[in-house]
Amino acid sequence: MKNGRILLSVLGGIVLSAAAALAGGNGAPSGSHYNLNIIGVKKGADWNAAAMDGTNGHSLFVPLWGNAKINLCDSDACADGGFEVLDRNGTDADGALFALPSPDPDDDGTTDYSVFARALGKPGHSADMTTCATETQGTADPSDDELVCSEITLTLDNTTRPNKFQNVSKYLLFVFADLDGDGDLDRVPLFGDGFESFYWDYDNYGLKLAQLRFYPCNTTVTDPEPGSNFIGQTDNCFN
Repeated sequence: MKNGRILLSVLGGIVLSAAAALAGGNGAPSGSHYNLNIIGVKKGADWNAAAMDGTNGHSLFVPLWGNAKINLCDSDACADGGFEVLDRNGTDADGALFALPSPDPDDDGTTDYSVFARALGKPGHSADMTTCATETQGTADPSDDELVCSEITLTLDNTTRPNKFQNVSKYLLFVFADLDGDGDLDRVPLFGDGFESFYWDYDNYGLKLAQLRFYPCNTTVTDPEPGSNFIGQTDNCFN
């Protein structure tokens, strides 16, 4: 019943939209979802205004050019169990903070929810998002902690028209890295055991708006075949 648990938490979240277009229109599933906007702002007046008013709690602000950290926390521990923006300002040193449920608590590669994304704004700009975490090596000693970033990066590019949503669950809900040095990529879900301090590393190249939508439907993400870095996923959101 894990899907039911996530569905209830999403439906009990702060804001839900039930007006998603049918697949084949904007590329997103139909039905209830949580919206998250990542907005690029210029350094200066806009940057200073990133304290950030009038966003209804569904926006994060990042530099229009340069790097930002979007910190992630398990909403069962840091929020109400659903999706919630806790710190909108990704232009400062400590970064933004976004709470979301554990996507794959069983660590079986099938998510409890899926995330879709698209880039909007003036053509010719893009942003890269990479999921990172700190591996604790199974100890409480921080001296042996190691930063691990996924080998796969999501590129949000607004050059293609029309801009359609795509399922990006494998990029944003997992870290894929060679953890044991055997040359093969290992799969770690957000908030997986032995890891902490998960975040999205956001490199912005002038993209003004990235839209993320979180839907209560499953995506199955495969383990890479030995010797291969290819990572497939099966989208179950249109069944």
